[in-house]
Amino acid sequence: MKKLILAAAVAASFVSSFAHAEDAPKPDNEFTFNAAVVSDYRYRGLTQTRFDPALQVGADYTNNPTGLYLGTWATNIKWIKDAGTIAGQSTKGNIEWDIYGGKRGDIGGGFTYDVGGLYYYYPGNTLANSGVKNANTFELYGQVGYGPGYFKYSQSLTNLFGAVNSKYSQYYDLGANIDSYFGTVVGLHLGHQSVHGSTAQFSYNDWKIGVSKTFEDLAGITLGVAYVGTDLKDGVSTTPASNGLKNVGRNGVVFSLSKTF
Repeated sequence: MKKLILAAAVAASFVSSFAHAEDAPKPDNEFTFNAAVVSDYRYRGLTQTRFDPALQVGADYTNNPTGLYLGTWATNIKWIKDAGTIAGQSTKGNIEWDIYGGKRGDIGGGFTYDVGGLYYYYPGNTLANSGVKNANTFELYGQVGYGPGYFKYSQSLTNLFGAVNSKYSQYYDLGANIDSYFGTVVGLHLGHQSVHGSTAQFSYNDWKIGVSKTFEDLAGITLGVAYVGTDLKDGVSTTPASNGLKNVGRNGVVFSLSKTF
């Protein structure tokens, strides 16, 4: 049960985290919007929706000359409710709202960088109101990329998604998004969540292997499928689903349908 508090969200993406070069020059100020439906919202390998589907929407602003960007993203969740009762109160919270900003650009020699901060906000969550735990979390991150590969490091400046005394927890993300046959992109990811403090025993590893394809003749819709998993054991991290306890980090297949416009 305690492991549920470590779960949170930023989108389970199956497309490249680096933009492909375009023939036409980009405008100085660029606004984009995105929407997606996923069969199961996974974040760092853990289900956020009790293995049920999620609807996700977001918006981004980029100042291309400087590389500065701001964005927001939202999705439905269930993991806070699955935490049960804290300090005599039933936990509540069914929305995750992310707000982020940073700067990205070229380092030289084919290397890229991306640095910024991300705030995970859970409106009305009773973890915060209970005075015992607060689901809201703020992380700083830095990423270095080369070709299709990247390494990203994130560190929380608050408790990590409600875990007690977990400030300064770290997440390591190594991956690649490789252009492949028939216009597909193969996404590979290996991550490690290091949890600090009294909940350090809940640190774990996660992974993902995915394939996605954007269909320009279908209004630019992107379809994706990925196999996701963790090394969590049954009984260590469970969710009280109506049909029995389930490991929130169990291996599984996730499908996605998304569009950026």
